[in-house]
Amino acid sequence: MSFAMGNGGRWLAACVMMWSCQAMAQVAAPASAASAAAVQEIPFAPAHDTIIRTQSAPNAWGGERTSNEPTLSDRVVSYTIDADLDAGKHAVTGKEHMTWRNRSDREVHSVYFHLYLNAFQNEGSTFFTERKVLTAHGSSRGNAVLEKGQWGWIRLQSVQQGGTPLTWSFVHPDGGPATDETVVRIDLAQPVPAGGTLALDIDFLSQLPRVVERTGWWGDFNLVGQWFPKIGVLELPGERGATAVRWNVHEFHFLSEFYADFGLYDVHLTVPSDYTVGAVGKLQGTPEQKNGKTTYHFVQGDVHDFAWVAAKGFKTLDGTYEGPGSPKVAVRVIYPPEYEASAAPTLKSTIDSLAYFSRTLGAYPYETVTAVVPPYNASEAGGMEYPTFFTSEGFKQVEPDTVDQMFCDFVNIHEFGHGYFYGILASDEFEEPILDEGLNEYWDNRMLRERKQDLVLATHFTKSLGITPHMGGFDFERLTATLFHPADPLAQNSWDRLSGTSYGTVYSRTATAMHDLEERLGRPALEKAFKLYYQRWKFRHPSVADFRAALIDSSGNAREVDAIFNEYVYGTAFIDDKVADIDSYEVLPQAGVTWKDGKQTEVDAKDIDKQVDKQRSDWEKAHKDAKPGAPGPFPWHSTVTVRRDGVAAPELLRVTFEDGTHQDMTWDDDRRWARFEFVKPSKVVSAELDPDRHNLLDRDRLNNSLTTEPNGAASRRWTLDVSALMQSISALLTTL
Repeated sequence: MSFAMGNGGRWLAACVMMWSCQAMAQVAAPASAASAAAVQEIPFAPAHDTIIRTQSAPNAWGGERTSNEPTLSDRVVSYTIDADLDAGKHAVTGKEHMTWRNRSDREVHSVYFHLYLNAFQNEGSTFFTERKVLTAHGSSRGNAVLEKGQWGWIRLQSVQQGGTPLTWSFVHPDGGPATDETVVRIDLAQPVPAGGTLALDIDFLSQLPRVVERTGWWGDFNLVGQWFPKIGVLELPGERGATAVRWNVHEFHFLSEFYADFGLYDVHLTVPSDYTVGAVGKLQGTPEQKNGKTTYHFVQGDVHDFAWVAAKGFKTLDGTYEGPGSPKVAVRVIYPPEYEASAAPTLKSTIDSLAYFSRTLGAYPYETVTAVVPPYNASEAGGMEYPTFFTSEGFKQVEPDTVDQMFCDFVNIHEFGHGYFYGILASDEFEEPILDEGLNEYWDNRMLRERKQDLVLATHFTKSLGITPHMGGFDFERLTATLFHPADPLAQNSWDRLSGTSYGTVYSRTATAMHDLEERLGRPALEKAFKLYYQRWKFRHPSVADFRAALIDSSGNAREVDAIFNEYVYGTAFIDDKVADIDSYEVLPQAGVTWKDGKQTEVDAKDIDKQVDKQRSDWEKAHKDAKPGAPGPFPWHSTVTVRRDGVAAPELLRVTFEDGTHQDMTWDDDRRWARFEFVKPSKVVSAELDPDRHNLLDRDRLNNSLTTEPNGAASRRWTLDVSALMQSISALLTTL
């Protein structure tokens, strides 16, 4: 209320906008409310209760693909689109013919479409409404302020079914503001019978926004994403936690991405002839020129989205990839002249990624990959993925062993990797971002580790001074994973988050959790499990529960898998194990009464002192060259106490003795504290939990070690971590 009172003009405009939207909805409503009421409505997927714990049915999405089917996926939808770009207005006029198969056992009387670009048409959208809160309590991308003439939207000009005009209205499946228009309901003239096919002809006009997030224009650059009316997903019982037929068609949330059925895209793009074009799929034939414009024809089957780029003055760099099980892949980089230095590194890291993901998950199945480097001032268009097509980051120079090279490589690896975890596996990015962003981030770091490629945190300037700090990829993920106070479970959806920062931990905390699971199961076992997950769910739509089942079925280790899932994927637990105390004393002769052969012997303290003094004297005479810390005349009894403030995790305790030897002990139970006792020639001088850094989820590694004498090793380790992080942030700011 105080916001509205302080901004009277905005309040009035919002009222007018809400009235207009309600009026449009009333005009577009079905002609007969009574007949509509008689039809059994298919409900929406839940807006908030989205965490899935039940494994999908074996026949979900048509069952596991065996590679013997005529198509890679069970194609549910097809789009034939003719699109014409007005480059001056950054607007696309489109004609879309869509066919959709009703997979359910009932008639469908209404269908629901995403109109994603309407997220950018005004501040009343779900996107902008959530942005105010989520960026106020955490950082995130997508913070650009749009000015007059920079808003984006999509308008349905007409929708016809077999020549019959249809009506439509805006709906809010997630209870978003009435002013949001990112989901539209279209009421059909003829219902689609069970197993039947729907054909719609849609004329639409899409106005691109100035780049805010993932799509838009800057200057003569147009990244055309989320640009056409796209039908939602009709989920069946046994698919991703559904117990009844339901429409999964969420509003376009600030932090959400996408989810759609597999199908075939046949798209003609008409653009000014002096523009460079790239798109999802393979170019068909020779582009046709007419009246200063060129029409490109792209086709791609077995994908679930389509995006493209049209940019004046951009250049291209081409390469190829050939690998076992894959077709010959044409790899293209499209880039602006100012970022020519990024072209070759982008091509190389893309081809390297093709090889790694094909070997470790499954052979890349498509014939093309296109990488787009956005121009200066359009960085928000970078770092975005579509099937066979992604956007990268641009750098004026990419010098080896600098932060620019590191970011260039990592962004390319990450965005290509989405082609597997978002593209081929087709997880629901709305509800389960862990399956895309999180697992992809983990697999990217595995690739960097295999290449022995650290995150380099040096700028060009610091490198000239000989300062080139490095940090392992998983160590960096750990530092950004908010392990001390995780706000949301990793399995949470993308919009029910405390903040943008909490959403960001989907990347880093998932990568850290999967690293620790790998350490518990073993690297070969974990990779084998991911291959099983990929084999089962490629060209389908898995859930978190399906991923968990694949890990257990492959590894046979439900205990460790469930420990990670219950505590981090489904929960917000933390690990914080520490070495609490080290206590040592010499094992000396003891005073008192003893019995042997029926005879009593009593020794008092004075006798003991004399005996001890003599033994020490005799030992010193016999060991004149003994070094400090060498075993003496009496053994030592040492006790190491460890404590647990978080959840249990398997720990290795390495105990080091004064003579330089060490002994490893296992702490792998649920005790809140434990004591380990040693009787050795030397006393314990230090103890460390997890010395080989298997448990990166431990939120405070500084208390993992303890010494009996001052030792700066732990603090130096901590200082190096913090120093590297600070230099990384500085380098990142410099780059931006």
